[in-house]
Amino acid sequence: MSARPVKVVAVTGGKGGVGKTNVSVNLSLALSQLEQRVVLMDADLGLANVDVMMGLSPKMNISDVLAGDCALRDVLIPVNEYFGIVPASSGTQEMTTLSVHEHAELIHAFSEFADEIDVLVIDTAAGISESVVSFVRAAQEVLVVVCDEPTSITDAYALMKLLNRDYQTTRFRVLANMVRSEQEGRNMFAKLQTVTDRFLEVTLQYVGSIPYDESVRKAVQRQLAVLEAFPKSKAALAYRQLATKVDAWPVLNTPRGHLEFFVERLVRSN
Repeated sequence: MSARPVKVVAVTGGKGGVGKTNVSVNLSLALSQLEQRVVLMDADLGLANVDVMMGLSPKMNISDVLAGDCALRDVLIPVNEYFGIVPASSGTQEMTTLSVHEHAELIHAFSEFADEIDVLVIDTAAGISESVVSFVRAAQEVLVVVCDEPTSITDAYALMKLLNRDYQTTRFRVLANMVRSEQEGRNMFAKLQTVTDRFLEVTLQYVGSIPYDESVRKAVQRQLAVLEAFPKSKAALAYRQLATKVDAWPVLNTPRGHLEFFVERLVRSN
């Protein structure tokens, strides 16, 4: 077992286009500004875009680790003193259908960082593929990102239903993204909670919202996190507030709080 616990947060949503990667990047950066040591793993293994969003040009990525060409430490890209990114490959079909052994090897590689990081953020792919479900159910915390589209609510519900029915996942934290007002975010959460209360045995926690902000779009065009490009924007402020909440989530000093447990759960889910 690793010497110290690590908080593992899976950022997911079911539907594509809800801003999940933006949330992953800016949440990770905001946590690092709180002097939390963060590694962000791009787990969209076939259509990776964290590196693109950050304006990075990695020479190696996760596929090179799995091929045995390098160690995970070799592909880690430092963003600042506290924050690093592990990029995935893009346009590689093989990476979307990893075997049980490959999944285990991928996550086990993180054990070398166990004593050096506080938070591992997993940016999952869209949809409810086996890969997405594997990463989500292995994490300690599941942050579900939703936006004000009917398909976003239905896809988020479908993901929760699958995880609850097949893997007995009972707790989800919900973030409303690109809202026009705080009330809009709460209304989205209420819609989702109404359905889950009726049909599922789960507990939802509303963790807040990220406002619709043109600064986010401009930051993406510049290939920067909005926290870097527009640190005084409404979105940047909301991300810092979100990071404060995530920072306060308890770290489990039990087997579940250690990366080896994450590996075991990942293997058992396949």
